[in-house]
Amino acid sequence: MTAHEVRGLAEAALTWVSAHRDGFALGDDALAEHGNVNTTWKPLGELAQVCVCVRRHTDPADPLHARACDLLSFAWQQTGRGALFGELQRLEPFATYPLEVYAAFASAGLRHAGYERATATVARTRGWHVTEQEPNRRLSVLNSERRSGIPQHGDMARALEHTWLAGLPEPWTFELAAGYTLTHVIFHLTDWGLNPQAVPQPIAAYLRHWLAPWLDTCLEDEQWDLSCELLAVASALPGPPERDLLLESWARLSPAQDDSGAVPEVGGRGSRTTAPAFLDCYHSTLMTAFAAVLTLGRLGEAAAGATAADMADGGQGVPG
Repeated sequence: MTAHEVRGLAEAALTWVSAHRDGFALGDDALAEHGNVNTTWKPLGELAQVCVCVRRHTDPADPLHARACDLLSFAWQQTGRGALFGELQRLEPFATYPLEVYAAFASAGLRHAGYERATATVARTRGWHVTEQEPNRRLSVLNSERRSGIPQHGDMARALEHTWLAGLPEPWTFELAAGYTLTHVIFHLTDWGLNPQAVPQPIAAYLRHWLAPWLDTCLEDEQWDLSCELLAVASALPGPPERDLLLESWARLSPAQDDSGAVPEVGGRGSRTTAPAFLDCYHSTLMTAFAAVLTLGRLGEAAAGATAADMADGGQGVPG
């Protein structure tokens, strides 16, 4: 597979997302006492985060950039331009998910001063500081505080120490839950691929060694959603990207994308007789766009670096 073909996967994925944007819209249950966050705020927050990443890694003149800007604007309007976060703050003062969703918008310059003031007040309390969370979720909250301009209530490095990934576990202990945990640890550490140098060297070396067999396992099992997340991790590590691993893995994943651009979370194209339901494919389709754009960005950086090195050497190459 070529980089141009990887870009085609990203374009098709965002085309599907645009055509199904109503599925991300907040309904009346978004502020309901017993509303399901996983079908309201979570999809909207993931849409916002992916659009922020696509904007970061594409040129303003790129149609992908324009589409991401349009979708991000749609998502921001769904929140009442940030006003609904204040309502969530009032209803659930110590819930962290509103801040985690808001942080994606804030990182793009879309901010609501009233919500930030209210959240900053809560974030100073002992109750907020001692909320029990999974270690990778703690990293998410700390990164969300940073992105939103709220003083971090803890240290990222210390939070990292308690994660599965930081323990450099035996590679055969990798399974779905561990896979999703490690991908999000890297996403929060690197601010969703923006800062690869934030990954400590021992963890980066461990991942470079084991990502290939883990990706192979997930692709073999048609775990497309996790495969995309692992591809994003492979594109968020310090140092030159592993071009062959990335392009070969994308070639194996590409048949999972149907003609509409949708990518199911699991299962191959040949096993489907109807289009997957929104909730069964929205996340994996978003992750396809996210991972593909990260891949293209890192491959582009590597190519530009090689060209610059060649020019500095007078075009003659480095003597062997």
